[in-house]
Amino acid sequence: MGVVLLLYLIIEVVAVWAVASVVGALWTILLLLAGAIVGSWLARREGGKAMRAVMAAAQAGRSGHQEITDGMLVALGGVLIFLPGFVTDVLGLLAMVPPTRTMLRRAWLRRLERAAGSMRHGRRVVVVDGQVVEDSSYGASYDTTRDRRRDDGEDGPPRIIEG
Repeated sequence: MGVVLLLYLIIEVVAVWAVASVVGALWTILLLLAGAIVGSWLARREGGKAMRAVMAAAQAGRSGHQEITDGMLVALGGVLIFLPGFVTDVLGLLAMVPPTRTMLRRAWLRRLERAAGSMRHGRRVVVVDGQVVEDSSYGASYDTTRDRRRDDGEDGPPRIIEG
């Protein structure tokens, strides 16, 4: 996590430095403020739309997973907007604008479905070359000191299946 934070700081400093060297320090500060203002307005507008969509889905008696996911992406975009810097402003705007939010939602839900699909009836399954195969190592782990399998329930190193 520390490495991610450090990488974020380096990327943002480089981006702010690059913009400041092109347009000047005053305009850079004004651009950062304008991004925060526009982003907060967009977060409020899109957040309100997402909340109304969740309420409409609930009143219609249907699952509101798409609407809830949209609301979560708008919230994520709002948090990114309020973090200082140009890179997070752009990422936050992409999470809040409906066309890119739809693409992000679809990718996120596909990933969740794959993760949920790997757990069936208490058994872990994996997909190898398009075939669903039960993972025989589920519940077993490895003794790292002797590199042997043991069945005491401790997690061992992850297994990688290439194909």
